Amino acid sequence: MISSYVSRNGLALWSRCKSTALILLFVLCLGVPILVRAQGSNMKTFTYKILAPKGEDLKLDVHRLPGDDIRPGAIFIHGGALMGGDRKMSSRPGSLLPTLLNAGYAVVSIDYRLAPNVKLPVIIEDLRDAYSWVHQNSLKLCRIDPKQIFVMGQSAGGYLTQMTGFCVEPRPQALVSFWGYGDITSAWYSRPDPFYRQQPLVTKEEAEAPGSRKLYLYCRQQGLWPKVLMGLDPDSEPRSFDPYCPVRNVTKKYPPIMLVHGTQDTDVPYELSVQMDQELTAKKVPHEFVTITNGIHGFRSKVDAEIEASTYKKMLEFLDKYRTRKE
Repeated sequence: MISSYVSRNGLALWSRCKSTALILLFVLCLGVPILVRAQGSNMKTFTYKILAPKGEDLKLDVHRLPGDDIRPGAIFIHGGALMGGDRKMSSRPGSLLPTLLNAGYAVVSIDYRLAPNVKLPVIIEDLRDAYSWVHQNSLKLCRIDPKQIFVMGQSAGGYLTQMTGFCVEPRPQALVSFWGYGDITSAWYSRPDPFYRQQPLVTKEEAEAPGSRKLYLYCRQQGLWPKVLMGLDPDSEPRSFDPYCPVRNVTKKYPPIMLVHGTQDTDVPYELSVQMDQELTAKKVPHEFVTITNGIHGFRSKVDAEIEASTYKKMLEFLDKYRTRKE
């Protein structure tokens, strides 16, 4: 009786396992991305810069899968036009955070001060301080290999990622810039933008009102972003912007970098990554340029699932070239 029960259930279990395996094989053959959530990840928050009593202290989050082993680290820099956003990262299956965690990285997501409360030099100062904190505390607090620190970011975070290619020491192992930019003075930022002017025009009073979220839109409609961020006019003082334009600071010492950009990006023109690609090529800096045909500014969670998965796969393959694995 018992033998018959075990036999029947064993066959049923085998049948289910075989069906699951066949389905998985079918999915893999089709090239459909399988989205995996980082299971059991934990996060610790640290203060990397004390600003009190003048303002809120600056913090960073260290994300890791369980275990105390030393891992390569990926510093993530959020976007938001340097005027908004924060260090919070999505844990959605298939998104960047679980992708990196499942590949064996510890991920450090940082905050920094934002315009218009501070100017761009202060933001870069925060960037340097965050990077230095991670490097100095990599082993003790983060359990990160200090010789394997990578930097990546999206949009304005991509811009700051490109900045770390020359403004921090020691230089990162490699960089990944998602729809970032290396020039902040050209017409896309310093002239009224036709795309943003399709929306109702924002007045100066609306943009500067307490709690307003319209400053960026106002700046793009009027071509004022460089002036608001620097307090300087790029037309009359172009050389003052040199230290803040990565494309003007590429040398042979610039770290390897992957550029990712969509051809239909209406916020940060695709041509900015083309320009950076050309400069990196001229200086013989190892790099890859991933063009997303018809891609917009970012990934849409459902529509772009396959593109997102394939892009992150290329990212991991790129990082692997500069990652030292301990056997």
